[in-house]
Amino acid sequence: MTWTTRPRSEIGGLAAIDAGEGPLVVLLHGVGLRAEAWGAQIGALVAAGFRVLCPDMPGHGASAFHPVDGLASYIAPVAALIDQPAVLIGHSMGALIATRIAAEGGNVKGVAALNAIFQRSEEARTAVLARAQALDGERANDPSTTLQRWFDDKASPERDACDSWLQQVGPRAYKAAYTVFAESDGPTAEQLAAITCPALFLTGEDEPNSTPRMSRDMAALAPNGRAEIIPNAAHMMPMTHAQQVNAALLSFVKECHS
Repeated sequence: MTWTTRPRSEIGGLAAIDAGEGPLVVLLHGVGLRAEAWGAQIGALVAAGFRVLCPDMPGHGASAFHPVDGLASYIAPVAALIDQPAVLIGHSMGALIATRIAAEGGNVKGVAALNAIFQRSEEARTAVLARAQALDGERANDPSTTLQRWFDDKASPERDACDSWLQQVGPRAYKAAYTVFAESDGPTAEQLAAITCPALFLTGEDEPNSTPRMSRDMAALAPNGRAEIIPNAAHMMPMTHAQQVNAALLSFVKECHS
């Protein structure tokens, strides 16, 4: 039931899961996914007394796709829906969005960046750009190579859910979002220094692309930053290692909203 499609509300031009009552927590998913990718976190946060808002990225889930112009096209609608002090939690590309909003100030009480990139190696940069350039924006997405990176050859409900979501994203929307993600090198040192709220950088021990080193380096640059590494976890740890991720996030969110 964790990955079952949930009802949406339209908030600020985005379709979003809006659950619970209390201080606000905003959850931002990664490329090719949708709000249900946070299915294992929503219930835990609501049970702890928080209102949880999970928007679908433009062109993903039930959110309409519009032509984009860089990361700003994904940041603006998210920033617009934050109408009260919030903790932002982003995964992968969602982490890019969350850290940028936090760096620019506003109603952000804390930011958690999960599996976030920072200063990719030349090899990693070349590989991700090649994957983006191979997308033509017309043919239906073949998720096999993505699923191999995320889950190896292990069958699981989490893999099946991601398989379905990746195939449901329109080719144009997927190419647009993946290209923005590929062309980014993560937050700059200056942007990290501008994040004055508490900042948690959380990644998996076995994550080859958003590495533990990246999280530790970002935490060192953020004035109130810290890094945590989930043992034996990789890119899809919010789904595959929900118990450990939830423990870290609940502690962080309670601290920020106290």
